[in-house]
Amino acid sequence: MTQLQLNNLNVSIDKGQLSSFKKDDYEYIHQVGSPGWGKSDDEMFPIIGPTDEANFKVKTPKGEAILDQHGLLRELTYELTSSTTTTAVFEKQYTAGTKIKNSKFPKKSTEEWLSWPYDFVFKKQFSLRENGLTIDFVISGEPEMPFMLGYHPAFKLRTEKPTVFNAKKEISLAEIMAVGSRAFQVPDCTEITLNDENSITLKSEGFGNFMLWTEVTNMVCVEPVSFYPYAVAQENLNEGFQTLPEEGATFTVLLKI
Repeated sequence: MTQLQLNNLNVSIDKGQLSSFKKDDYEYIHQVGSPGWGKSDDEMFPIIGPTDEANFKVKTPKGEAILDQHGLLRELTYELTSSTTTTAVFEKQYTAGTKIKNSKFPKKSTEEWLSWPYDFVFKKQFSLRENGLTIDFVISGEPEMPFMLGYHPAFKLRTEKPTVFNAKKEISLAEIMAVGSRAFQVPDCTEITLNDENSITLKSEGFGNFMLWTEVTNMVCVEPVSFYPYAVAQENLNEGFQTLPEEGATFTVLLKI
């Protein structure tokens, strides 16, 4: 477990997964083992969304990739490459064409092996600051590689009627739950606030959109995404790709409290 600390802010990171973010003794992050979801955060890369209706195939300029929901990055293991009392950097590497065991198989998927036709290196960099926690996602790899990126943090809820709001609208927990597994779309949005017993604001750079998901009342996922996957049929998921610049790409989320 990697621990970060600054004044009254404390962060715990479990093998790259943000498992705790506290101000004083107030916990913002959904705890693994609590009802709702088996993780506390995750990344969606190189795609966002399900693929079962497309036979787990995603079109790329190098042919079809075999991917399950939200890609294959989550099946790789983070390595801690550096840390201080307020920073930590984790990294995952993938070699094009390598077959990765699908943890959803066989209970939740019929596809046993996943693969992607591009090399990439994915870094997750945590920086604890006085106003909150900054997480940078740094992607490098083959220029013109197609990809989407989503960050999938889960937040603990305490009150009966928490809300999520931005400059355009306020969204109730009931509205989010009514959408179900598809996730509630918040397009063209770079800043959003979860208002519960205490509030937390997510400011994003590079993503451009959010989506909201929960199926329980004790947690909610507030997810910056580069593309809302349910805008297209699964066989056309490639329409949501952007391409990797030669110098790579950096996406940022600030969890401000």
